[in-house]
Amino acid sequence: MKNISILIMLLVWMAPAAAQDVVTQTFNDSRLVNIQSVETLGKRRLDVRIGHRFGDLLGDNGGWSTFYGLEQASDVMIGAAYGATDKLTVGFFRTKGAGSLPNGQAGLRQVLNGTVKYALLRQGAMGGSPVSLTFWGVAALSTAERIPDNPDIIRNFSNFSHRMGYHGQLMIASRLSDRIALQVTPGYTHRNVVPFEDENGLFSLGVGTRLQISRVFGVIADVTLPFSDYRTTDNGFYPALGLGLEIDSGGHLFQLNFTNATGIMETDFIPYTTSNWLDGEFRFGFTISRLFNL
Repeated sequence: MKNISILIMLLVWMAPAAAQDVVTQTFNDSRLVNIQSVETLGKRRLDVRIGHRFGDLLGDNGGWSTFYGLEQASDVMIGAAYGATDKLTVGFFRTKGAGSLPNGQAGLRQVLNGTVKYALLRQGAMGGSPVSLTFWGVAALSTAERIPDNPDIIRNFSNFSHRMGYHGQLMIASRLSDRIALQVTPGYTHRNVVPFEDENGLFSLGVGTRLQISRVFGVIADVTLPFSDYRTTDNGFYPALGLGLEIDSGGHLFQLNFTNATGIMETDFIPYTTSNWLDGEFRFGFTISRLFNL
């Protein structure tokens, strides 16, 4: 009888803690193909990351002449993110920059990207919140050489602030089952300088999902749609659509993907996706992530 009483007391003591359990891995990685995920790094964890996107697989700029885009590099990313706390992740990345307008004018190139991600709310594992909520933001600075003799292009950089762009988004996600997770991502992008007919501020909505098919493999997909009267298919703009395969080897996470977005960062691919899947203007890419405990 005494042992039973002790067991009951332990269960009562543990019940509040169990009720506070949260879902800690809605997604397997900090990002899907194009969009970020709600996941933050654990405290004192370092994520060193390399991302690469090649040229068009098919279409006028792809095919055998470019070995289906593998002889070209549209964008390259290298950098790291660090878990300052279990909720706060900060990062610094360098990207080549790849986005361009339908008229051929390039977006920002040779870009330094400072990022911050903060987990505002976690989905409850046993009751509580049905969703996780995370904020993510990036400030981008182009270090490209100025072109002073052409005031009509972005890289004229008549003011230093013209080198900068910003993006902030709120990620709302839920792990619907042990295998399926879904995320909705409203966001806002601001560029300090744009061509005459363009808009400095741009709202967007991203949707992403992940399907765990085994302990090692997961299928991911996302789409991002900018809300703009100017960014229509008639004007040569398209939603950024990505499909990918995650491979978890333990310490490394590999991602193989296909997307029509040329740029990797949000300040690049949201305003500047002008490639059409239906015309074969999509590309192969990969990401390698290595986690370290510091």
